Parts: sequence; structure tokens; C-alpha cells
Amino acid sequence: MKYPVRVRFAPSPTGTLHLGGARTALFNYLYAAKHKGCFHLRIEDTDVKRSKQEYVDEIRDSLRWLGLNWDGPIVFQSERKTNHRYAVRQLLKADKAYRCFCTVEELKKERENAIKSGMGYQYSGKCLDLTLSQIKLKINGAEPFCVRLKIPRGMTKFTDLIYGKISVMNKEIDDFIIQRSDGNPTYNLTVVVDDSDMEITHVIRGEDHLTNTPKQILIYKMLGKRIPKFAHLPMILGPDMKRLSKRHGASGVQEFHRQGYLPQALLNYLALLGWNPDTDQEIFTVDELINNFRIEQVQKKAAVFDEKKLLWVSGQHMAQSSSKELFDRIRRLNPDWQIDTDKDYLLRIIDIQKKRIKKLSEIITQSDFFFEDPGTYDPKTAKKRWRDETINKLIRGYIHRLSQLEEWTEKTLESELRELAEEMNVGASKLIHATRLAITGIPHGPSLFLLMELLGKAICLRRLKVALERLPLLLDSDEEGVGS
Repeated sequence: MKYPVRVRFAPSPTGTLHLGGARTALFNYLYAAKHKGCFHLRIEDTDVKRSKQEYVDEIRDSLRWLGLNWDGPIVFQSERKTNHRYAVRQLLKADKAYRCFCTVEELKKERENAIKSGMGYQYSGKCLDLTLSQIKLKINGAEPFCVRLKIPRGMTKFTDLIYGKISVMNKEIDDFIIQRSDGNPTYNLTVVVDDSDMEITHVIRGEDHLTNTPKQILIYKMLGKRIPKFAHLPMILGPDMKRLSKRHGASGVQEFHRQGYLPQALLNYLALLGWNPDTDQEIFTVDELINNFRIEQVQKKAAVFDEKKLLWVSGQHMAQSSSKELFDRIRRLNPDWQIDTDKDYLLRIIDIQKKRIKKLSEIITQSDFFFEDPGTYDPKTAKKRWRDETINKLIRGYIHRLSQLEEWTEKTLESELRELAEEMNVGASKLIHATRLAITGIPHGPSLFLLMELLGKAICLRRLKVALERLPLLLDSDEEGVGS
């Protein structure tokens, strides 16, 4: 019988959703969408001490912001303890698990002896030989115990969709604990029960779980459950080739949201961390990712996080997005941004800026000159672009031409400047740089003439005249900004 594809993303609410988790969620989502299956969200919140509701909310909000919407209600692992404990009882009843009454001190001594002998530690299994009467006596005496899986002889094999065929000798697997002495089942048991009950067909997760897979397959077999297919994703490394962490500046997904990244840009970049479409295409919409995604194209080699590449991908998506979409996202990001300014004017600013910036936040922080006259002038630019009175002469000539200009458009503004530069026998760039400094106070920005068209004649003439009074300035002007 062929089952429809059902996958899940199962984070623990012990911290924010980081990039590695977001990529795992994305690949599960893409696989489900590609095969017209279901994508589920399960919160593995059995770690009572570390699990927090605020992290549940943050994970949920992050996935929604990314557009990775799940099917059905969220499954909370903490609400399924009855199912987990029932599975443990089943294994005990079938003699596929046993109670272990070894104390912490006894286990510590076993481990120390194994280390001294130069052997890898495995539990001795001495509680495996306890008789029924011995077990009853210990239980009646209220001796604490955990429950261990009885590992059978033989070999466990499976085919990973990314790493290929994998086989492990069962003798290399310890009789691992499936229920702690406090009565709480462990991860390897709970994940099998939950995935089975949720009818998960494909488990797509990080490669750090690869060593758990043979253990879980044994539990599937002992419980008589259908075994899903597995795919283990390579790690994401920092530039220093160590596992990506906060020390690399790898913040949670919500921090990327606050910084002004577009969700589709972050998804696009995450998809490229380990997945190769076998083409030169690098910029994808979500629909294109779904259509092109194949789990077999995920690479075995660890992916390396590159912030410069992320910014480039983000810039491509900014340029391709409509100004209306960007405006709406900016409003959600910062509801107070230029709240009293005409919306059409803001849309025109976004339209001008979106092809040169990488994040929404840059539109907010790099657009002051659209609203206010420059209070200072970048000192390095002033020293380089307005060194002496010769620039004042050029600017006066440009002001004269602009004052008489009847048609205030990008084309006529550029034409007047280039004609003046030719008359004065100087390069047009010399006048362009000085004019930009006078109008914006900074060395870089959008197309100068498009900017001037949007600002209008009165504002441009005023700013040029003010610059004539304040520039040129001494080369040793204060570093905070010339003319402050």
C-alpha cells in the first residue's frame, strides 16, 4: 500500500528557532508540497525545566512569518505521555525491554572500569538476568528503576535518502534507556511513538540524529510499526568551519525579521544551504523552490553560512518585490515610520531605493534625505569632492540653470548638468558628486537625477544654496560631520 507523504518538523521549545531549524522546516515543507502531502508541526516539550511557552510562541510566529504554514493542529508531545508509557508497557510485556535497578554509583563505576581497560563503555546488562521474583521484590521495596530496550543480535540496515545505505551491527548499540526512573520516556521512544501515531512517512531532520536512527528503527520493529523513510540533512557551519552558533552572529529567525530581511529571501538562501538545483539559477520564488526541489539533490557535505551571500540574495528579492508589498512590510516592521508622510510619496521613495538596498531596515535608515535637509556633510566626501572654491563656481552655474528650468524631470536635470560640465571643461562626475553631497550630505545613494526629480525644484535649490554657504570647509573639519 502506498501512503501519502506526511512529514513533520519537531522542534524543542528550549530556545528560539535558529537557521538550522528553519532550514529543516523548509526542506520538510518543500518535500510535502512537492509530493502534495502534509506538513505537520510537533512541539517536543517534554523537557519541563527548559521548555517555555515564549519559545513555543516564537517558533510558531517564525514559521508563520516564513510562510511555512503547517497542516492540522500543533501536536504537543507533553500531551501524549499516556501513549508513550503504553508503548513502554507493551515492550516490557513482550520481553523486548527490561527494568534496570542499577544505581547512579554502580553505572559510574562500570563506566570508569571500561575507561581504565581502554574499551568503549556499554551497559553490562546485569539487570537483564533478574528473575521475576527478584524484580517484584525490588519493586515492592520501592527501588527506583529505569527501563532499557533489549537489543537483539544481528544488524540494523536502512537507506538514507541523502547518505545512502547505512548498516550498524546491533552489538555496537547499548541497551539504551527508553524510560527514566522518574517515569518519563526518553527521546528515542517518544519520537517513534509520535511519528507512528501521526503516520509520518518521511523523517527529514539534521544529521546529528543519524546515530539515533538505528535505535529508533529497532523500536519501530519491536512495536510492530511501519518504519518511515529517513533523510538526514548536513550541518550548517560558520566561516571558521565550526558548527554555526551565536558566536557567528547566527541569530534566531525573528532577529532576521527584525533586521528587515524578506521572508522569501531568507527561505531562498536557506534552500541553497545544502541543496543544489543542478542549474545556475540562484534566485527562486517559493513556488519555484517547490517545483525544483528534490531531496536526492541535498548534498552530504556540510553547508557554510555566508552573510554576504545572504545579503546578495536579499537584495535580489528586494529589487523584484513590488513597492506596495515592501511598504506594507515596512509598516508592520515599523508602524511609526514617516506616519504623517503622503503614502504615494513613500511608495516612490521605496521604488527608487529598492534596487540598491538589501533589507527593509535600510530603506528606513537610509532615506532621511528624502524628508530632511542634511544637517551635516560626510567629512571624507567633503574633503574629496568639495576641496575648494572651484566647486562653488560649478554649483552656482548649475543653480542658475536649474532656476530657469521649466520641465523638472530626471532627463532635463541630467541634460543641464552635462551641458554645464562641458561648457566649464570639467568631467560631469565632478559636478555630480558635489551636487549629491549638497543635496543628501552623503557620498552614495539612488540615481541623483531621479532623486532630484522626486524632491522637487524648491528643495533642491535650497539645499544647493545652503551648501554654497557651508562648503568648502577646512580639511581638518570635525570627524562627526562637516558643518554640524
